[in-house]
Amino acid sequence: MSASFPATALTDPPLPAGGDAFGQIEVRGCERIPENERHGHPRELLMLWASSNVTYLYVVLGGVVISMGLTLAQAACAIVLGNVWWFAVGLIAASGPAAGTPSYVVMRALFGMRANRINVALSGWVVCVGYGAINLSVGSLATDQLLAWCGVSPSLVLRVGVVVVTAALTLTVSIYGHATMVRCAQPFTAVLALCFLAIAAAILPRVNLAWHPAHALTGWAAWGAVISASAVIASNPLSWTSSADFARYLPADVRIRDVTLWTALGGFIPAVLLGLLGVAAGTLADMHDPQAALAGLLPGWLTPLFLVFIALSSITNNIMTAYSSGLSLQAIGVHARRSLTVLADGALAFSGTIYALFVADFMSTLQDFLALSVAVLAPGMAIYATDLVLRRNRYDGAALGDQTRTSVYWYWHGVSPAGVIAQVAGTAAALAAIVSKLWTGPIALALGGTDLSCLIGPLVAIPVYALLMARPQSVSIHSSGS
Repeated sequence: MSASFPATALTDPPLPAGGDAFGQIEVRGCERIPENERHGHPRELLMLWASSNVTYLYVVLGGVVISMGLTLAQAACAIVLGNVWWFAVGLIAASGPAAGTPSYVVMRALFGMRANRINVALSGWVVCVGYGAINLSVGSLATDQLLAWCGVSPSLVLRVGVVVVTAALTLTVSIYGHATMVRCAQPFTAVLALCFLAIAAAILPRVNLAWHPAHALTGWAAWGAVISASAVIASNPLSWTSSADFARYLPADVRIRDVTLWTALGGFIPAVLLGLLGVAAGTLADMHDPQAALAGLLPGWLTPLFLVFIALSSITNNIMTAYSSGLSLQAIGVHARRSLTVLADGALAFSGTIYALFVADFMSTLQDFLALSVAVLAPGMAIYATDLVLRRNRYDGAALGDQTRTSVYWYWHGVSPAGVIAQVAGTAAALAAIVSKLWTGPIALALGGTDLSCLIGPLVAIPVYALLMARPQSVSIHSSGS
């Protein structure tokens, strides 16, 4: 602090011009963040992403993996392989500081102004709202059970009230925005980590290390099962094509390596640890109903802490989901403040949750849809990462905001043939290799039910995109500060 301005010693630092400050509703949306409003350090991304990923969902996925007939070593391998996608999430996050815009705006460079609206609607907005409904449902059910444990019999009105309160807690932080999320990330992560440690301490000493499936798989069948299981695990990191949203306030000159590493580790470490806990629990109980199975493994006094962990982790995961959902709606073309688009998408997720919990059991169908969405998300993330490498992470943030025909990202009638063709080709290949209740592709059938969608989709999309964008006039290198 300069000695010539002693009066400032006891005052808070000035708020950024864009209003990105704790306790203040963020005013920026899809527009480019000016250089004078950039702040922070890449290491803050570690706790931000950890707060969203110390979540019960990964325990469930670990239980799913062990129920697929894998050994402990094979299940652990599948969890690690599936979560390697977090490093792709970290890489595309680096486009945020370079462009100063959210991911769904950077994607205009991949698909063109018009085509990107369709891309964002399908691979961004729908997926965000869908995951929002799932998280809200899981958190509300856990809260209902916590009330029952306390001796309160939840009536219909009370159950609806639980959903309302859960949604309100989520949306409040999401509406306040980036700086508030960053500030809240550390206490959220600390509380969730303590819950995880308590649950792990009750389960891990009892793990049956001699456990093995009734029919152990060997050879190609074993590798096929590991790859299929890794596709299940990968479905969650693949849903985060919006990772640039949370890095766009960083200074433009931050190193790609730092943004990539801190983002990736914030997702990878908790996802792997919690997934392995689910696998460990699977050696002791049937994980087809993971919440009941885990509750049965815990001492009675730990049950409320377990339910709090489920409810709180659903909220913290939904905070970032709702935030990106609001930005995706703006990127599609909805002219409204970010706070209002977050609120609108929250209302949609709330409606889906009410329908799921009180009208019909549509959750299995929704989850099947999200599993099929991997066929779109995996090639899309691969194209995004390829474009970042081709451009050396140099995006013109101002031009990305220009949606007129004069924009360098207009391409052909607002469509980038390279991006669209690569996405269609990658998705078609992924669908041919996917395994789900709604659809199993011919490649998967030929391989005995092995799901290679997470591999084949990107392996087709990457060379197609790189080849079509190889022409010098197609890959414009722009200054990130222009």
